[in-house]
Amino acid sequence: MHAESDERGDVVVPTAEKSAGELTAELAERELGSRAPGFIKSSKTLHVSWQVGVFVVGLAVVVAGAAMLVLPGPGWLVIFGGMAIWATEFVWAQLVLRWTRRKVTEAAQKALDPKVRRRNIILTTVGLVIIAVLVGIYLWEFGLTMPWKIDA
Repeated sequence: MHAESDERGDVVVPTAEKSAGELTAELAERELGSRAPGFIKSSKTLHVSWQVGVFVVGLAVVVAGAAMLVLPGPGWLVIFGGMAIWATEFVWAQLVLRWTRRKVTEAAQKALDPKVRRRNIILTTVGLVIIAVLVGIYLWEFGLTMPWKIDA
């Protein structure tokens, strides 16, 4: 586990070409490593204890999210929350979250494409029409009788 902090002290000055939001995103892309307070990083024993604590809390949240995938609850949201907890201390979790954020952004951009939106609207409309026709046929044939009470 590599949890060393990247303390190069890079200073980025806003320029006319880049907005403050872009600079923040750029800085967030570069920062890898532990985000533990300085007094914790100064002691090896305290830092390892901190990492174990962060790992255990993150693991508990990820396991709860995995349980919510089959139980009621926001499973994926909780799993990503656990990954965010891990990302405060572990480089591998930071890299996973960067990759996930990049893929989600790409998917959102693709979904906002007018051609894709038009296709999705057409497919949804066709699906709803098919379901409405099937429900209509069922009601015409059997009325409001539930399927398990139909005598054939």
